[in-house]
Amino acid sequence: MNFVILCYTLLFYGLTFAQSDDNATEPKPCYPDICKLLEDFGALTEKVNSVETRLQDSENQILELQHKERTKIIFSALLGGGYVGPFSTDRTLVYSRVITNLGNAYSPGTGVFTAPVAGVYYFTFFCHAGGNHPQRVNLYKNSLAIVMASDHSSKYDSADNAGNAVFLQLQQGDRVYLRMDAGSHLWGGESQTTFSGFLVTQM
Repeated sequence: MNFVILCYTLLFYGLTFAQSDDNATEPKPCYPDICKLLEDFGALTEKVNSVETRLQDSENQILELQHKERTKIIFSALLGGGYVGPFSTDRTLVYSRVITNLGNAYSPGTGVFTAPVAGVYYFTFFCHAGGNHPQRVNLYKNSLAIVMASDHSSKYDSADNAGNAVFLQLQQGDRVYLRMDAGSHLWGGESQTTFSGFLVTQM
């Protein structure tokens, strides 16, 4: 600020002195030193404006990163109940016993996770079932089956376990859920059959 005041002061006195020069044959806008000072001052002003623009851009980026950091989407739920299935048709599994649901993106009433923001998400699911029936569970993104966990029936196994996990890039409003194939069954008791997911990074 002091430098700017000094520049304006020198400019004022320089112009005043130039106008009072009676020996000049024609009016001059300024003396060479004053002209050089004005040129330097103009260049300095451009640099200051450029720095201010970069600082504003950096501030906007920091605010955007802070907003993304505050977005917490995490859920984990249990299937609950006892035996589920077998059914004659495919069924969407409803994990009704919620353990964690930060962001409220998972619905324990429908079993569907709806992405509140665009980003990359991580999902896991684990299944437990008796060995005398097959189990086959698919994780869906909207209407597309992405990954599967399954096990064949066996008279030699009293129980079977299966699971899978996946990273998914989702847009806001995309839906993720689990469906059990017709003829399959699961055991929902004792906290063994779960569905979980969380936002890894916002896009």
